[in-house]
Amino acid sequence: MGSFSGYHPAVIFLYFVLILVFTMFSMHPYFLCCSLLCGFLCSFLWGQGKAIKRNLRMTVPLVMLGIVINPLFTQRGSTILFYLNDAAVTLEAVLYGLAAAMLFSSVLVWIQCWGMVMGIDQFICLFGRVLPVLGLLLSITFRMFPLLQRRFDQVKDGQRCMGRDDGSRHPIKKLRIFSKELSILIAWSLEAGIETSDSMEARGYGLKGRSSYTIYRFDRRDLCVLLLILLLGGVVLIGCVEKMNGLLFYPRIVFRKAGWLKIPVYGAFAGLCLLPVVIELLGEWKWRRLYSNM
Repeated sequence: MGSFSGYHPAVIFLYFVLILVFTMFSMHPYFLCCSLLCGFLCSFLWGQGKAIKRNLRMTVPLVMLGIVINPLFTQRGSTILFYLNDAAVTLEAVLYGLAAAMLFSSVLVWIQCWGMVMGIDQFICLFGRVLPVLGLLLSITFRMFPLLQRRFDQVKDGQRCMGRDDGSRHPIKKLRIFSKELSILIAWSLEAGIETSDSMEARGYGLKGRSSYTIYRFDRRDLCVLLLILLLGGVVLIGCVEKMNGLLFYPRIVFRKAGWLKIPVYGAFAGLCLLPVVIELLGEWKWRRLYSNM
């Protein structure tokens, strides 16, 4: 066992696809809470405290907006909390907005985790020969947000060192400084994109019959983890077919009766979400054990 990013790209790709699919089609509180908390835990393991702060700054406003906005646009539900300008604010509408916000936040957190684990070379390994355009598009998409954030921080540091950003709180001046920094970021990104495109074209990327070198080999360790992912995903899929990942919000909240089947389904989903954490912790334990024996 070792770092989760050290497994074959096909294993990592399948894992995140299953997590995102199960999360996007779930409105049950257990599935949403489990997915969001495990996503935060994985982001902490791979991105440390900065990732947690970034995810909290993104998740908390989304949850608050979901709780506030949804009751303003729908008055469905049988449990009336209070009236706002003759419009009923219902408990079901508030909880539905909370669930929708948690779903959206969970998807964003897991996409960020995906970008931390799977790099451009791994996407190229998967799709470079079969679908080169798709491989390039996916690699650029997952690389875009952290790259733009790093470049924007560099632009801000450069402007501050040149004395153009003196920390003024005047809104007009702050807006002018931000617009200048944004203009520099856009120009830098466009120039870098043109250079990357010319470089890849010069190297013959996407041409028919072009060979590519990869360091990734599918071994027994990858096969074991792949079978475990398929097993856990299959159990969760059975629960999804039985609609155990759903919840009726309107006109009143109704949980679907699942019986004994909910125990393996809930356990399989928790195990699937925590699989990278277990792999990382086992790898760390193995490394510390080998280091102590040296």
